[in-house]
Amino acid sequence: MDLIVRGGTVVTVGGRAVVDVGVRDGVVVQLGGEMSTGTGGREIDATGRVVTPGGVDAHVHLTDPIRGDPDWHWSDDFESGTQAALAGGITTVGNMSFPPRDGTIADAIEQDDADARALAVTDYFLHPVLMRATEENLACIAPLHEAGHTSIKFFLSFNHFDRHVREFLTAMRITKDHGGIALIHCEDAAIMDCCCSLLREAGKTHPQFFPDARPVQSEVVATQRAVGFAETTGCPSYVVHLASARALEACHDGRRRGVPIYVETRPIYLHLTRRRFEEEDGAKYAGAPPLREQSDVDALWAGLAFGNVDTLATDHAPWMLAEKLDPAFDATNLRQGVADLETCLPMLYSAGVLTGRITVERFVAVTATNPAKLFGLYPRKGTIAVGADADLVVWDADRARTIDGASMYSRADYSPYDGFEVRGWPKWTISRGDVVHEDGCVTGVKGRARLVRRGPHRAI
Repeated sequence: MDLIVRGGTVVTVGGRAVVDVGVRDGVVVQLGGEMSTGTGGREIDATGRVVTPGGVDAHVHLTDPIRGDPDWHWSDDFESGTQAALAGGITTVGNMSFPPRDGTIADAIEQDDADARALAVTDYFLHPVLMRATEENLACIAPLHEAGHTSIKFFLSFNHFDRHVREFLTAMRITKDHGGIALIHCEDAAIMDCCCSLLREAGKTHPQFFPDARPVQSEVVATQRAVGFAETTGCPSYVVHLASARALEACHDGRRRGVPIYVETRPIYLHLTRRRFEEEDGAKYAGAPPLREQSDVDALWAGLAFGNVDTLATDHAPWMLAEKLDPAFDATNLRQGVADLETCLPMLYSAGVLTGRITVERFVAVTATNPAKLFGLYPRKGTIAVGADADLVVWDADRARTIDGASMYSRADYSPYDGFEVRGWPKWTISRGDVVHEDGCVTGVKGRARLVRRGPHRAI
């Protein structure tokens, strides 16, 4: 063996067992039984520790949506972003790839793949973002799926969507016919426009009113439409960053009828509420949808525990604090997104697994196995099994750390969780058999990453 992880409690969605893991050529080749390392091989003593599959974060932003636009320039790229991922136990990231001006979704994949090949430290896949459902873009969907890019992403939150619903539904039909899945941002543009106008007329433009600019009804209406689109086209559909109990119920309503609708939430909706916007620097918490009420937080935790929420993803979209607090922006147009790749899994492990709020098997399901299945990566990714890539995380349940975003791998100089005490962090992160993170230090080098060619969507 090149690597043996000995004595750990290996966890999959099916259960847990104390078993040694043998790795050769980047792949798990043996579970249990006699094994030894060859010359230059390494053994890790995981006795008394939990070993999980490396996280699969299906929703990150490591390339700018409009290249050259200073108003939408993330502070991370594939290098710093994937370093942060490995420090937090994530070994595969799914980047949202926006087309260049006057370019196609095929151009988006080509340019982001080139960036990732040069910079990324861990494996990646790419979601073509369908900003415009033009004939040229629609013609790209089938070839991209055949090349292993088996998803599309689009937004109900943009005003142009309602002028081109027919074309976007055509995109969903093509995606379904080629084994893919549609990722849908569910906020209603018309409702948000109305709310923003009302806030401006009332002079309520302070960032504390940001949740009123993008209210729950906006999310619910759009989620109901997404369920209807999935039901009509038969296209498996994935609601990104769902934030509210009411939107979750809209998805439940569809699932009860057999609609192929899946739910992603993200960490800020599990750990923060809209009261954060009342703070002096409340703009730093802005995301879309906004933070909701404590009752919504409780509903999402329950959904994680009982299977109504399928995945946890970061929607990692990092800014510098000064950019988030720029006074040129107000409640109607705050810069959206936070850095979360290094904190996502440890915070779920700390607040979920170690408190008994969710089982460690559910932790594996929502952070690794479910996203791997939904996006055509399973069984190569998302599990610990013979033949799978050796993407492993060995957890240190006793390590406590106070979050300080400025000292983390992301180039963002703050975290929305600054000051939180979190217990339970990766001791070792292993990507395709390489120990790429150890005791808080990322040792993986840029350019080692691979684009993961995906198969068809799998139901969970």
